Amino acid sequence: MSLRSLNQRSVHPEYAPDWSNLKVIHRNTLPPRSQFHLYDSEADALSANVRESRAALLSGYWGFDLSYTPFAGPREFYRTDFDHSEWKLVSVPGMWQLQGFGKGPHYTNVNFLFPVNPPHIPYDENECGRYVTKFEVPHTLKGGKQLRLRFEGVDSAFTVWINGREVGYSQGSRNPSEFDVTDFIKLDGENLLCVEVYQRCDGTYIEDQDQWWLSGIFRDVWLHSFPKVAFEDIHIKTLLDDNYEDAVLSIRTTLNRPNERIHCKLLDAQGSTVFAESYDHAGTTDKFEQRIERPQKWTAETPYLYTLMLSVGDVWVAQKIGFRRVELIDKMFCVNGSPVKFRGVNRHDHHPETGRAVPYSFLKRDLFLMKQHNINAIRTSHYPNDTKLYDLADELGLWVIDEADLECHGFDPTGVDPASFASDNPEWRDAYIDRARQMVMRDKNHACIIMWSLGNEAFYGRNHQAMYDEIKKIDDTRLIHYEGDKVDDKPQTVDVFSRMYLHVDEVVLLGEEKDWKWPFVLCEYLHAMGNGPGNIKEYVEAFYKYPRLMGGFVWEWANHGLLTETKDGEKYYGYGGDFGDEPNDYNFVMDGLCNARHVPMPGLVEYKHAIQPVQVLGINGLEVTIVNRYDFLTLDHLTCYWDFVQDRKEWLGKEIEIPKGIKPHAQATLTFEDGMLPKTFVSEAWLELRFRRTDTVSWFGPGFIVASAQIPLAPPRPLALLQLISTPSRPQIQSTGGLYCVTLANGTTFGFDNSRGALSSLTSPRFPGENLITVPMELDFYRALTDNDRGGPFGKEWLDRHLHRTRNHFTRMTTSETEAGCTVTVDLRIAPPVLAWAVDTIITYTFTAEYCSIRVRARPNGPLLPSTFARFGLSFGMKRIRIVEWFGRGPDQSYCDMKSSQFINTWGQSADSLFLDYDYPQDSGNRTDVRWVELRSKWGGEEEGRLLRARFGDHDGASFSVMPYTTMAVDEAQHPYELHKKKRDDFIVRLDWEHHGLGTGSCGPATLPQYQLRTDREFDVELLLD
Repeated sequence: MSLRSLNQRSVHPEYAPDWSNLKVIHRNTLPPRSQFHLYDSEADALSANVRESRAALLSGYWGFDLSYTPFAGPREFYRTDFDHSEWKLVSVPGMWQLQGFGKGPHYTNVNFLFPVNPPHIPYDENECGRYVTKFEVPHTLKGGKQLRLRFEGVDSAFTVWINGREVGYSQGSRNPSEFDVTDFIKLDGENLLCVEVYQRCDGTYIEDQDQWWLSGIFRDVWLHSFPKVAFEDIHIKTLLDDNYEDAVLSIRTTLNRPNERIHCKLLDAQGSTVFAESYDHAGTTDKFEQRIERPQKWTAETPYLYTLMLSVGDVWVAQKIGFRRVELIDKMFCVNGSPVKFRGVNRHDHHPETGRAVPYSFLKRDLFLMKQHNINAIRTSHYPNDTKLYDLADELGLWVIDEADLECHGFDPTGVDPASFASDNPEWRDAYIDRARQMVMRDKNHACIIMWSLGNEAFYGRNHQAMYDEIKKIDDTRLIHYEGDKVDDKPQTVDVFSRMYLHVDEVVLLGEEKDWKWPFVLCEYLHAMGNGPGNIKEYVEAFYKYPRLMGGFVWEWANHGLLTETKDGEKYYGYGGDFGDEPNDYNFVMDGLCNARHVPMPGLVEYKHAIQPVQVLGINGLEVTIVNRYDFLTLDHLTCYWDFVQDRKEWLGKEIEIPKGIKPHAQATLTFEDGMLPKTFVSEAWLELRFRRTDTVSWFGPGFIVASAQIPLAPPRPLALLQLISTPSRPQIQSTGGLYCVTLANGTTFGFDNSRGALSSLTSPRFPGENLITVPMELDFYRALTDNDRGGPFGKEWLDRHLHRTRNHFTRMTTSETEAGCTVTVDLRIAPPVLAWAVDTIITYTFTAEYCSIRVRARPNGPLLPSTFARFGLSFGMKRIRIVEWFGRGPDQSYCDMKSSQFINTWGQSADSLFLDYDYPQDSGNRTDVRWVELRSKWGGEEEGRLLRARFGDHDGASFSVMPYTTMAVDEAQHPYELHKKKRDDFIVRLDWEHHGLGTGSCGPATLPQYQLRTDREFDVELLLD
């Protein structure tokens, strides 16, 4: 790569270049059209193998050179006699910053990276990538009348030359651009294709989406051959009648030559012919309509696709179509006459190594994962996605809100009315309309798309109205969405009311509103940054309670981390600032339900459970009440299996019959036969139900669990009942060397440090004479901050009030012996430095031969006392732990507001596996609603291998965590590799009576009141150790 200085003429061009000229959006591009390939035969068209089409894929490795401005570097690189032999190679599709060129990736959420002066782009801060490749026209393409060069996506703008001659210019990064290159190409011999790509253009002002700033030819490049008679555009509408039974198939075609004969055939999913007709095409644009009796309807739950075969002249086109009707009925969003709830996600094009150049296999895996997690809708935030996504969504069944490539959030910090720059500026009208038109023309034939969106966070102005009008002129069969259209909380233009990140109470108020005119959707909610989101179920329950509410789209599907490495070769997934990018928005780009590798995280598991299509309401006698939450399906494709769970016991049940024909949104009853369930229980018991698919779908085989639930049958036993179990023996008591030691009947010895009043020693008969305690046991109120803690009010308050710096200050320790054993009482004042608040605490350790009871009575008090604690429990270090078993929620992590997906059972895992690595280190690995937990040196029987057991009894919300790091080590680390360097040989154990919820405070409402660990009360709690 060479960087050359500017010459005087280049610094002061005589006229504004295309990329900094609002009057130039495209030069010499063809009109936008629907996405299709032409084939020479019906069989080839049916195969959908684009390699057999009249098109050649030009993607591959291209020569590349980068300059820091378009006015530097090899300006005449497009000449046929220019020597490109020393140029490096880059992958097309690809982003040059991820292939070792330029300043590297740069992340901001809102801010522009250059002075705001639209439409002008700084001439000296605009990297310029120059691409070259050579190709020959394949024999199969030579017979065409017209050759078209099509770029599916180039960021941000580009000029094209072929064989030394300029072809044209285009901008609009995530929209295609197509050029007629017939007169530029040699049919015989080698052709030179040169492309100059500009990092920024005036269009960059309206491409300020919350993602990485990356540049290059990031989608495929094609050479198409159009014969003298061919389709130029195809627009298909499926018009269901008012009874949603019969339909009219409307086919509007544009030809490159008038008055030709069109052959049309419709095939069902099995390949059988529904109809076959021929008709004369009048003029260059004409419409044909065919009545279809009782077509199978397309929905996200029943994605039935027909294949429409069209032929003119010698070419064929195959188009997948679905019959469905989108509308508002009684002000509710409906498809095919039925109300629909979105259980959606926002999705960016992202790959951790290639950025927005996403391989098909990776994209397909994403959508398979969505289906496997009960997700039924995608918002293509905030631009049209790769066309392959829509093909897959048609096939798999996913509702899609297709969003225009438009966001100008960066105008907000300028101190000027942000809408005045572009959205409400008539000079930008054509640019806005172009982005709407490009999106709709490309994607209009996809059944999955049920709404168009006018963009995101672009404020609101007259140009949005112009976009709306343009879309309705092209396509009147879908609704239009735009969250920014909310003047006085009422849409001025669009068809639905949309907001983002509302508190669930505000959502409920909107649902309860009497005289509403528009259905309501949360286009973004449940900000999934780091550990979370919490309180998912409250939103979902509101969606299903109120007809007005359409559902929502979680922000967002996956973290946008980019794979990189340290100077020492440590690999990690980078975020803002990791590439020297300033200014940046740090790790705000890591806010997905999947991590940067697109591996599901606990938040996605919880979301799957909250939105599952079968809800279990409860049990009454032998009858279980369920609700069918599908919008179109019955439950006939499911079977239900049940299990019976108790402490260390699980009885595998069998199938229970699901009544046939349960209508969508209807309740039904599952009935157990008499004698299948016990009538009485001696301990806590749960009924577990699992609903499995009986059919095979492309994204999973038969037996896939789509829904599950647990119903309590008997409550847990309280600690008082456990303490009644005793033996006549007493514990052994010994005071020596500053330690007060008590040995239980099983040989476990607890030792108290007389100088600190802390439990500082624990020996086990399995490791005689070895103290297993590495960090003395103390009362603790802090956790490593989660992203939601940091972004919301609670984390800031905890740090400001020094919650992370509290110490257990010992004031008195007394011992006394009793008939059954002994008691150790420790008085503490737990407080941070600097401030005057404290938690006055009395901890009473009561020993019998069987156990040690720990009772904690605590009173938070004082000025500037934090309103909440992160947790309330005991922390200590312990070695020799290899295995952890527990009876409580599992197998994965859970918190009080993110636990529904984790079921009560007896679980066991290696200690090393309990802590979960997030792309940004934070608290993780908590397990809640725990009755007991055992720390073990090995697997074995109930007694074998046990080092220590803690029992909480029926205490609501008790939890534990075991991690090989201190809380401060987690707090200080910014990447997993930094944390791994601080891994300990022992484990930090936390036994908590209460734990503050997660919430969504990173960008949205903080933890709901019912999940907050408030400090305006006294604590009186207990557990047993043995």
